[in-house]
Amino acid sequence: MSRKLVPIQDAADALGVSAQTLRRWEREGRLLPDERTAGGRRRYDLARLKPELFRAADESARRTVAYARVSSHDQTDDLERQKQVLEIYCARQGWTFEVIADLGSGMNDHKKGLKRLLDAIIGGEVGRLVITHKDRLLRFGAELVFAICEAKGVEVVILNQGEDSTFEEDVAKDVLDIITVFSARLYGARSPKNQKLIDAVRGVVEGAA
Repeated sequence: MSRKLVPIQDAADALGVSAQTLRRWEREGRLLPDERTAGGRRRYDLARLKPELFRAADESARRTVAYARVSSHDQTDDLERQKQVLEIYCARQGWTFEVIADLGSGMNDHKKGLKRLLDAIIGGEVGRLVITHKDRLLRFGAELVFAICEAKGVEVVILNQGEDSTFEEDVAKDVLDIITVFSARLYGARSPKNQKLIDAVRGVVEGAA
């Protein structure tokens, strides 16, 4: 909260007392001025004396951000559904909000939207984070993001606390991505053996999804 230094009379008016009372409180050690000018005049931090006058302004400056994510391009319909659900919910609450959407694996923490979200949270620009499911944020590491939100005073709203309907499908795609990367490193990205392994894994994954 930013400081708001005011003269003794303004501070007295804000507290509903007289300037003489503030001087007496100072002599008694009950309430000291926050600063004195070069000429010795008292200056009080109104944000400290009456924080409720400034809290609403601070909170309104911190925006609500809704975050949506899917793992692959063939899930764009689900991404639009997530965004619509988030938009309707936030609008019904009367919140001014922004939607950030990502397309990428839940195991990848380098997504542009997620980075922008985290930068805004750490920068104190976000007052509320809204997601449809916890796993829409990150497959692993969501709890760390929630801890950062708690430290920064960000309210986290999860619309559905149950299992995400796309959870198993996303996990399967994440596993396929991991196998693809490691098999390419092992056999070479264009080798027949690499493609054969990927095709076999894809068949298993698609059969299980």
